Amino acid sequence: MAQSAGVTRAEPMARAVTSVAGFARRASVELNVHELKDLAAGRELLPADAKVYISHLPKQAWADTLAASERVRAAGLDPVPHIPVRLLSDRTDAERLIAALIERARVAELLLIAGDHAQPRGAYPAVLELLQTGLLQSHGIRRVSFAAHPEGHPVVALDDTRKAAIDKAQWARQAGLAASFVTQFCFESEPFVTWANDARDRGIQARLIAGVAGPASIAKLVRFAVQCGVGRSMRALSARPGVMTRLMEEHGPERLLNELVQAKAPLDGIHLFGFGGFLRTCRWLRRAAAGEFDAPVASALGAQR
Repeated sequence: MAQSAGVTRAEPMARAVTSVAGFARRASVELNVHELKDLAAGRELLPADAKVYISHLPKQAWADTLAASERVRAAGLDPVPHIPVRLLSDRTDAERLIAALIERARVAELLLIAGDHAQPRGAYPAVLELLQTGLLQSHGIRRVSFAAHPEGHPVVALDDTRKAAIDKAQWARQAGLAASFVTQFCFESEPFVTWANDARDRGIQARLIAGVAGPASIAKLVRFAVQCGVGRSMRALSARPGVMTRLMEEHGPERLLNELVQAKAPLDGIHLFGFGGFLRTCRWLRRAAAGEFDAPVASALGAQR
C-alpha cells in the first residue's frame, strides 16, 4: 500500500515536469544588443534554429538591429528582430531595412510593433499600415509576429488593442503570412487564459505565444512590470503576501507554465523574457527542456492542482 501511494504521488509530479519540459523545448527567447557577448555561450544551450527575438532598445539604431541579426544567424539560430514601425521614415526606409535583414542575416520573420514613440517618424503610425504595403511578402517574408497585451496596453484602450489584433490577424492571413501573437509577460495564468480564449472566440487563428518572465530577481521583475504595464496580476500578487513570498523564493516560471497546462489554454508555445539575463535564461531553458528541476520545485509542480 505504501509503495502504491508513493507511485500515486509521483505520477502528478512526473506529468507536470513533462508538460513544463515540453513548453521549454519549443520556447523562443529574447536577446538585446548588449547581450551579444553571451551569444556563443547561449548557443551551446539552445536547440539548433531556436527563435531568438532581438529587442529594440531606446536609441538603438537600425544598424545595431542588423548587426545583431547577423550574429544570431551566424550562430545557427533564427533571428526575429523587433521592428518599431513608427521609427521608419517612409517606404524607402522600410524597404531598405527589410532587404538588408534578408540579404545579410537571412531573416525570415519580423516582430512588428508600433513602438513607444508618441509620434511616428514617417508614414506608419501603426503596424497595420506597414502590413498593407505588401512589403513583407514582396521581399519573401512569410512569417510575422505581433505583440499582445493580456492585461491591456499602458496607453491604448483595451477595445482598441482587441480590434487591432483582429485587423492584423486578418490582413496577415489574407497576405499568406503565418502570424504569431507574442504576449507581454504576466505573473499569473488567468490573464493568459482569458486572452487566449478571447482571441479564439474572435476568430483569430494565428499562433498564440505566452510571454513569460525567465529566472530573475523579484526586484527586477517588479521594475519591468511597472515599465511594461503589467497591472492586474501584479496587483493580485501584491494583495496575496503568500504568493509574493513564493515568487521571491522561486525565480523560474515553472509554476506558471504548469498552471497554463492545467488550464488547457489554447496556447501554441511560450517566449522567455530574460530582462538582460539572456545566458541565465538559456541555462534555465536547457535544464527545463531536459526535465531537470530541483527537488522542491518538482515536488511543488506535482502538488499544484
